[in-house]
Amino acid sequence: MKKIPLTLKPSHKPSEIIIADHFLFSDGAAKELRKLAPHFALCCDEAVAKLYGNRWMEHLKKLGLNLSLFTFPPGEQEKCRERKAELEDRLQSQKFGRDTGLIAMGGGVATDLIGFLASTYCRGAPLVFVPTTLLGMVDAAIGGKTGVNTRFGKNLIGTFYPAEKIFIDPSVLSSLPESEWTNGAAEVIKYALIRSYELFETLKKWKPEDPLYLGKIIHESVMIKAQIVEGDYEEKLGLRRIVNFGHTIAHALELLEDYRLSHGQAVAMGMLVEGYISMKMGNLAEPSWAKMEKLIRTFPFILKLSANVTKANMNTAFALDKKATGGAARFVILEKIGACHPFSGEYCCEIPKAVLDGALDWMIENFGGKA
Repeated sequence: MKKIPLTLKPSHKPSEIIIADHFLFSDGAAKELRKLAPHFALCCDEAVAKLYGNRWMEHLKKLGLNLSLFTFPPGEQEKCRERKAELEDRLQSQKFGRDTGLIAMGGGVATDLIGFLASTYCRGAPLVFVPTTLLGMVDAAIGGKTGVNTRFGKNLIGTFYPAEKIFIDPSVLSSLPESEWTNGAAEVIKYALIRSYELFETLKKWKPEDPLYLGKIIHESVMIKAQIVEGDYEEKLGLRRIVNFGHTIAHALELLEDYRLSHGQAVAMGMLVEGYISMKMGNLAEPSWAKMEKLIRTFPFILKLSANVTKANMNTAFALDKKATGGAARFVILEKIGACHPFSGEYCCEIPKAVLDGALDWMIENFGGKA
C-alpha cells in the first residue's frame, strides 16, 4: 500500500491518497473512514451502484460502519446545479448534518458533483473520493477542484475543496469498458507531455492488463498531479494551468457537442490541436510534434466531430474558458515533450489569430467537422 500525503493551503486539511490493490474490500478502507466521521452518505450513479456501490456498502456495514446509499442517473448531464440541489434536499430530509461524511464513488462526474456538494453542505462536510475509472484515479479525484456545468460551459461554477481521503484501488478497473480506458489514457498522455518524457516512453507500450504496468502509470500520474497542485493549489501562481494542456480546445468541443463527446476523445483532439499550435508558434520542434501525434493516434480515440464544430462557434466558446482574459483565449504551450513554456510564470499565452485560425482549420480538416 502506498500513502501519498497532499499538502495544500494551511486553511485546508491535508489530503491523503492511498493506492493499493483490493483495498476497498479489505478492512483498510473502514479503518480510514472511522477517522473522519461517525456516519456516511455514499453517493454514486446507478451504474456504479450496481457494479460496486451496493456491494461495498454491505461490506462496510459488516465491519460496523453506519452509512446510507444515495444514487443518481449516470451521465455528464447530471453534473449540474439541479442534481446538486436534489441531492441536498434528500440528505436534509433524512437529517444528515455536518458530522456526516460524504463519499463520492465513480468517475469525474461523481467527484466533481459530490465534491461541490460537500463544500457547501452545512458549510463543509468531510469528504472522501473513491474513483472507479482510470480518469478519476489519475486526474479528477486529485487536486480539490469541484464544480458543475452550465449551458454556457464546463465546470463554470464550483469551489476548491479537497477530499480528506482518496482511495485508489486499481483492481476495480477490471470492469472498465474500452471507452473508459481511453478516457483515462488521454489524461495520462497529458501528464507525460507536460511533465515526464519517461512516462511518454512508457506509454509507447500500453498494456493496462499488466498490474505492474498499470500501477506504475497510475502512481506516476498521481505524483505529477500532486506535485503540481501542491505548488499552485488555487491556480493563482500559474503553474497549475499546465494540467489544462489540451483542455481549452477540449472544453469548447464538449460544449459544442452537447457533452455527447467523451472527455477522453475531446482531450485527445485538444492535445493534438494545442500541440500543433505549439509547433506553429515555434516553441515545439516539428519532430517532437510528430512523435506526440504518432503516440496519440496509436490509441483507439474516436477523432471525429460534428458539423456543430465551426471556427465561429469555437471562438465563442473560448471566451468562457477560465484562462481567458478580456474574452481572449489563452493556451498552454509545449516547449518539448515533458515540459511547458513558462511564459514568465503565466504558463499560458494568447495565440495570434492567424495561428489559431490555421489550427482550427487543421482540426476541422482532420477530424471531420465542416467550417
